[in-house]
Amino acid sequence: MDFPFNSPYYYSKNFLKQGETVSTHCDELQSLMKRGCTISMIENPRGEQVTLKNKKVTDRSKGPEKLKPEDITQIQPQKLSLTLRSGEPQSFKLTFKRAEDYPIDLYYLMDLSYSMKDDLENVKNLGTSLMLEMQKITSDFRIGFGSFVEKTVMPYISTTPAKLLNPCTGDQNCTSPFSYKNVLKLTSDGKKFNTLVGQQHISGNLDSPEGGFDAIMQVAVCGEQIGWRNVTRLLVFSTDAGFHFAGDGKLGGIVLPNDGKCHLENNVYTMSHYYDYPSIAHLVQKLSDNNIQTIFAVTEEFQPVYQVSSHQSTFSHFNIIIHLFIPTFCHLVTCQFMSEIKSKLPSLSSEVILENSKLPEGVTISYISHCKNGVVSEGENGRKCSNISIGDQVTFSISVTSKGCPKQGKPETIKIKPLGFTEEVEITLNFICDCECQKYSVKNSQDCHFGNGTNECGACRCNEGRVGKQCECSSNDVATEDMDRTCRKDNSTDICSNNGDCVCGTCECKKRDNPEERYSGQYCECDNFNCDRSGNKLCGGHGRCECKVCVCDPMWTGSACDCSLDNSTCMASNKQICNGRGICECGTCKCNDAKFQGPTCETCPTCPGVCAENKECVQCQVFGTGEKKDTCKRHCSYFKLIKVKDRDKLPQPHDSSYPVMHCKERDANDCWFYYTYAVNNNTEKEVHVVETLDCPPSPDIIPIVAGVVAGIVLIGLALLLIWKLLMIIHDRREFAKFEKEKMNAKWDTVSVWNWKCL
Repeated sequence: MDFPFNSPYYYSKNFLKQGETVSTHCDELQSLMKRGCTISMIENPRGEQVTLKNKKVTDRSKGPEKLKPEDITQIQPQKLSLTLRSGEPQSFKLTFKRAEDYPIDLYYLMDLSYSMKDDLENVKNLGTSLMLEMQKITSDFRIGFGSFVEKTVMPYISTTPAKLLNPCTGDQNCTSPFSYKNVLKLTSDGKKFNTLVGQQHISGNLDSPEGGFDAIMQVAVCGEQIGWRNVTRLLVFSTDAGFHFAGDGKLGGIVLPNDGKCHLENNVYTMSHYYDYPSIAHLVQKLSDNNIQTIFAVTEEFQPVYQVSSHQSTFSHFNIIIHLFIPTFCHLVTCQFMSEIKSKLPSLSSEVILENSKLPEGVTISYISHCKNGVVSEGENGRKCSNISIGDQVTFSISVTSKGCPKQGKPETIKIKPLGFTEEVEITLNFICDCECQKYSVKNSQDCHFGNGTNECGACRCNEGRVGKQCECSSNDVATEDMDRTCRKDNSTDICSNNGDCVCGTCECKKRDNPEERYSGQYCECDNFNCDRSGNKLCGGHGRCECKVCVCDPMWTGSACDCSLDNSTCMASNKQICNGRGICECGTCKCNDAKFQGPTCETCPTCPGVCAENKECVQCQVFGTGEKKDTCKRHCSYFKLIKVKDRDKLPQPHDSSYPVMHCKERDANDCWFYYTYAVNNNTEKEVHVVETLDCPPSPDIIPIVAGVVAGIVLIGLALLLIWKLLMIIHDRREFAKFEKEKMNAKWDTVSVWNWKCL
């Protein structure tokens, strides 16, 4: 048979290497390409999705146009077909919108035990009032009515003949006790509702809890008798008492669990004496299955009972209960009750929760919700959106993933729908389980040892009773000693190096859990995962492992391909290899001179000038001063700063495994600061700084001022004394001169006298 040139079979005859199994044909895309396969030789099917029905959600305001329920759409799309490949998710968006003017069916279920006598009179006018109010919300509204009392066995009611006819005392005229009656099928005729309700009479029972759960179950499962449509379904349950639930029937000798089926004959529940009350969980399931949302209208006295029950059950999870607690029923059923329902309807089903049907084996589904106000949730919370009112629109991102193929491999169908609604999305799942190349398979091919197998996708699929790569052996001869001998290397005792099986005298190597890891070789003696590692990476991440030996990429060498032959990382700023002070080995400089450090041997922490070079940066980083204080972050982040308390804490050269330079610098205020500079073993620059400045003590101003003043005074006094002394000396000299001149004048007078006498 001839094959197309580009068919997978054409290319894959010689794909398998010695010792590799047929399954090696299937691998990841990158692995196949590394083995020499081109894109045209690789079959790589992809999943896809097709939208089969995509009617847009109804977007309209209430107007004169009236649509049928089946013409209103609240969920989009409606039908999809997904083709799934194992491990590849298929995602789509689901839009949900609460439609405006959507039809509503409301069924009113009332307790007709004697304590409700006063309220029956009020309910008689409820139908018309509800109809008028509901028409303000929706143009398509129907209402129905049902009543319940209790199981008709002891000890719930009195079974004496007289009490079975009239359970009330005195002259009260009451109707015979019953479990549940469907009084009025859902109708749009409010007057008929009033007429039939007006014909009802109160009954009676012995115990306080009522059989309301029996009635709710029948309302939920008897869809045809009740008249439910595929629209919004509301059940209003009103009572002034508690409830019986599963297990309470044993008091009346009833032990069979409730079967959850319809048992109405002539609109009366006929099996109340045969089946027990339903459990809360069973009731929730049936209400959910039938998309019925329940409104509990109870008196204030029993409000906690129904509140706790709803929380302990999964009512709140299914979002099918709206609590409507009325303080008292007297004369409020018509007015307050109706206004409460009206106020609750816009927020009805305020939490939208998506559920899906049972998934096929190996299929998973995940949700991401995009709710109001931009709220996005994932996981289990991705299934729901809260505070959704009529007219609101939300979207969900849904991903479906398959792990492998189902056993049958046939298409499967799943459904997704919002809880409490009838609309759903139907999804058909198709699975990619086979390859296209199987279409070219050749039965009884000559390539499979004279027709002993089918050549499929380039490999032989042997006929029954044949084994081997080309189906060359009979399965009866596989375990012979002669064949095993050819699978032993160097006459060792290990068959196929304990890494494979000997099939037909040829080793077929075992598969590893990791598809990237393989055994190979004639005796499975080789593998591609036991080579040397560097940085926790096989062959340092710069080569491939072949038969336990690394084959390095260009520019890499070493047993683990961890030695780079690229010298660019050793180039210093002066364009010299290792600054001319070392040699480049495996892309890293080894400095010849111990004083020089760093990746390119350019750092010398003990060389002169280091202290002055780093002074400004140390000063601005530690003390916020200096010339670089304004540009400190930009220019001074090249070293690691460590502060110490005092000089004794600074690292010392004899205590360190690398050179340390001690520095002492002075700032503009004549204060000294001390630090060390070093390059550690990790080529990081480290600066240890004493965090306090060493400044000279400031002068004592008072003594200085006092000394100056005292000096000035003393100097003044000294000058004054000197001046006084000089004046005294001067006066004495003048006085002596005066005396001398006086004496001279006296002698001159005597001489003149003497001359006259002569």
